[in-house]
Amino acid sequence: MTTPDDGARARWLADLGEVSPAATHAGLPLEPCYFPAALTPEYAERLGFPGAFPLTRGIYPGMFRDRLWTIRQYAGFGTPEETNARYRFLLEHGQTGLSVAFDLPTQMGLDSDDPRAQGEVGKVGVAIDTVDDLAAVFDGIPLERISVSFTINATAAILLAMYVVVAQERGLAPRVLTGTIQNDILKEYVARGTWIFPAAPALRMIAESIEYASRELPRFNPISIAGAHFRDAGATAVQEAAFTLADAIAYVEHVTRRGLAVDTFAPRLSFYFYTHSDLFEEVAKYRAMRRLWARIMRDRFGARDPRSWHFRFGVVCGGSTLTRQEPLNNVVRVAYEALASVLGGAQTIFTCAWDEAIAIPTEASALLALRTQQILAHETNVPAVADPLGGAHFVEDLTDRMEAAVAAKIDAIEREGGMVAAVEAGRVQQEIADSAYRWQRAVEGGDRRIVGVNWDRTEEAPVGELFRESPQTLSHQLARLDRSTRARDPRRVDKALGALRHAAVGSESLMPHFLEAAAARATIGEMVTRLREVFGEFREPLVF
Repeated sequence: MTTPDDGARARWLADLGEVSPAATHAGLPLEPCYFPAALTPEYAERLGFPGAFPLTRGIYPGMFRDRLWTIRQYAGFGTPEETNARYRFLLEHGQTGLSVAFDLPTQMGLDSDDPRAQGEVGKVGVAIDTVDDLAAVFDGIPLERISVSFTINATAAILLAMYVVVAQERGLAPRVLTGTIQNDILKEYVARGTWIFPAAPALRMIAESIEYASRELPRFNPISIAGAHFRDAGATAVQEAAFTLADAIAYVEHVTRRGLAVDTFAPRLSFYFYTHSDLFEEVAKYRAMRRLWARIMRDRFGARDPRSWHFRFGVVCGGSTLTRQEPLNNVVRVAYEALASVLGGAQTIFTCAWDEAIAIPTEASALLALRTQQILAHETNVPAVADPLGGAHFVEDLTDRMEAAVAAKIDAIEREGGMVAAVEAGRVQQEIADSAYRWQRAVEGGDRRIVGVNWDRTEEAPVGELFRESPQTLSHQLARLDRSTRARDPRRVDKALGALRHAAVGSESLMPHFLEAAAARATIGEMVTRLREVFGEFREPLVF
């Protein structure tokens, strides 16, 4: 294979360093990446080399050749002890990172004994009231060696503080912690609904947590801008990409306006998506977003550190593409979506279990979802070459058209005042609702075929054993909460909560006060109550 000889390849090889040799199963050797015979200026502008601007072909020179993506399963349910047991099970079977699901009361800043939490404690994730709960979730798990992702938004800064306290009480310095906290409130206003505060104070909390992480948590991602929930709410791939990048622009603008240099925090920004079933569209989406983000960061925000240009993203394979009808078909759906994610260059992949459209996964279904990634990683040879679809006429044309469509939509949002204004006015919500309606009509009319749902559907067959929650979850959680609040020093708690409220009234960062309140064993509900007294609550705009 003829390769470019103008020095660019030599620079790429120097960045690549030593890589393990790779070959097909028949013994045919494989290069780390493949290129056209001549490296034209147009090629360098649109594609280039993996790890080099504009990063279309991947953010690292060798991509998965020697370092695989992080293999995670989204997990959390019931009590901290139950969640801890599931994490230990997954780690014992080869999972390389953890992803924490929180119950709705935790996401909404309600304690488990709050009347508004009734019926929801431990249902869709683990219940966290105090730092003691989070310590129990990670009991026996080496936080200094495991990357942990937290899917939490309105109360993200509080959970981040709790996680730091858990580490400190083990004698670990915060700087050793690796992981990600979602911390993306704008998409909550649009697509999920787990908001608490209005946009201005919510953005303040996000900015302060980013500022804290830039100083104290150099290996931790303080925000994961999430297109996933736009997509599951009904957005198209173009809408998902555009709204996510518009959100990211809003966050970067907000933080830089506070005086933090972009290269101080941009290398730790990350993104999060659901991969859906149109395989080549998903690959093109990720390649186009990688190129767009590199240019946005370099040309719009003036980032000079190449790491600030990196579009680092994780994905979930599953979500709204899972079906309750013929649920075993979901195994196949998730496998193809995982393939698209690898071909698109994801840094972290979560694979849903086949039964997640019906219940919390069992150990057996969670293990099969984990094995799906492991087979892809170790048997298919797909990770052996960086951007293996790069240069294909179809893929490059689709990537270019995806980029143009996404950029046009971002420009339209900017002309309307930016993402915050568009969300507060309900324009993004309306656009997604319209898209979801068109999709549903297409499914109901048979124009969009979903096997086992509206196409080639068979009589329902038994699906085997499903997860059954413990009837003692609530009583166990309430007992733990009672023990924690009885054992704490009430004067220390009152002082910490008072200082938190005082800081909220002013402009002082809330993060030191979250840390102190968490260490004092103040509950999430107590902290949120103090903030709600100052900030008020977000009111959803009416969309017709």
